[in-house]
Amino acid sequence: QTAVEAAMQLHPVVRERLNEIELIMIETQEPGVRIIDKTGPLDNPADRDHCLQYMTAVPLIFGRLAAADYEDDVASDPRVDALRARMQVRENPAFTRDYYDSEKRFIGNAVQVRFKDGTQTDRVEVSVPIGHCLRRDEGLPLLEEKFRGSLANKLPPAKLTELKHLCDDSARLNATDVERFMGLLVA
Repeated sequence: QTAVEAAMQLHPVVRERLNEIELIMIETQEPGVRIIDKTGPLDNPADRDHCLQYMTAVPLIFGRLAAADYEDDVASDPRVDALRARMQVRENPAFTRDYYDSEKRFIGNAVQVRFKDGTQTDRVEVSVPIGHCLRRDEGLPLLEEKFRGSLANKLPPAKLTELKHLCDDSARLNATDVERFMGLLVA
C-alpha cells in the first residue's frame, strides 16, 4: 500500500515521460520481497493484487489504484508490463526492522524513477500506510469517501443521505439495531 502511495505522488512527475523511464527502483521490507515481488504473466485480478510491480505501475501511469484497475481492461494496457519490466525490487533493512517492530508495524516502501537521460525523480518514501493508527485522521475521510462512492450508484439519493446522517451520529448509529442498519444498505 505504501508503494502505491509513493507511486501516486510520483505520477504528476512521470506521467508525460513514461517512455523515457529507464529504471524504477522499489525498496520494500523482506515480506514484500518474499510475497509480492512478482515477475512474469499476471493472469487474473488476484495475481495482480499480489504483485508489487503491478500495484506500483498502475498509479505511476494513471495516478490511482482502484478495484477496477485489477481487471483485464487496465492490465492489458501495454504500458503496465513495460513499466513492470523496468522495475528493480530490493529489501531495505530499515523497512524490515520497522515491519517486525511490534511498537511500529510499519509497511514502508520507497520508489524512485530514473530516466534514460540520466535524470531521476526524488526518492519518495512512505513508511506508514494510510489507515495505520498513526494516520487515522488522514485515513478516515478517505474511508468515508470510498464507502459513499461504493453506495452512490446502488442506493437512491434519499436513502444515501439518511445513511450518511446516521453514520455521522455515533450515538444514533450505536442505538440502531442491525436489521434497520442493513435495511438502509439495500435499494
